[in-house]
Amino acid sequence: MTVAELHLHLDGYLAVREALGFRLQAERTLLRDFIRFIEARGCAVPIRAHIAVEWATSSSSSHGASGQANRLSMARKFLSHLRATFPETEVPDQGLVVAPQRPKPYLFSQQEIDSLILAASSAGPRGSLRPHTLSTLIGLLASTGLRIGEAIRLTVNDVKLHVEPPHLLVRETKFGKSRLVPVHSTTSAILGQYADHRVRLGYDALSDAFFVSERGGHLDHNSLWVWFGRLNRRLGIHPADGSRRPCFQCVRHTFAVRRMVAWYQEGLNVQALLPNLSIYLGHVRPQESYWYLTATPELLNSAAERFRVYALPGGEQ
Repeated sequence: MTVAELHLHLDGYLAVREALGFRLQAERTLLRDFIRFIEARGCAVPIRAHIAVEWATSSSSSHGASGQANRLSMARKFLSHLRATFPETEVPDQGLVVAPQRPKPYLFSQQEIDSLILAASSAGPRGSLRPHTLSTLIGLLASTGLRIGEAIRLTVNDVKLHVEPPHLLVRETKFGKSRLVPVHSTTSAILGQYADHRVRLGYDALSDAFFVSERGGHLDHNSLWVWFGRLNRRLGIHPADGSRRPCFQCVRHTFAVRRMVAWYQEGLNVQALLPNLSIYLGHVRPQESYWYLTATPELLNSAAERFRVYALPGGEQ
């Protein structure tokens, strides 16, 4: 097989992945670089596993030194596809390149969430929609686990409060997918109150964005991150054990962990329910949800207690 033929097989692989709904701009660039790496090394076909590892752990004009585990994962998938046609192709084992450890998430207490919402509700300017916008936004993130980008991109037509069940239409998420996110009746009521403020103060004339900025249009992502960081510092909310500094992503982590802790406390089968949570949160891989099980002491303690009950004589079957 020539290098030109290898490029043709890569085109076919990428076409299949795109047909399944994946966005592959980064993967396309990196796998082209992988083939150039093979060509530069003068490697014979079939491709050997060590070549993929060497490429993943090297740096080039197309990629830096980080993301090695992710690059190896991309190479493994392509080589698995290639092996279906060329059985001699070697696919490197998983775990040969260790991914960097994700920082331990900061988990907000309910009191801290309440304090953040209350402080946001007193933001200026006086008489504007902004305090309602900021406080409602934090409440929505805490009650649904939405990504901040998903929340600020919502339009009026995406917020379906007068249907059963009330839900949000989250369009073009982080991985190019859209999904429906049901909301609790209490969350729906708060969103309805915000929508009324939005109309009463005349902001509906500015934009179709649901969370509309004072200038009209959607809220600015970077400005929100800076504001939220300052708000946490002003309220004295900070990690005591070196974990991740509080941020919007931590509100999402908090939602996921609380949901799983509640399932454990209710005696439900968390492993069976995790795929539901994964879909609700818009995770592209179940591993993103399973990570919470090992990343937070609260979940480890709940799991350990569940196992203790199970292991007792006459425990759950």
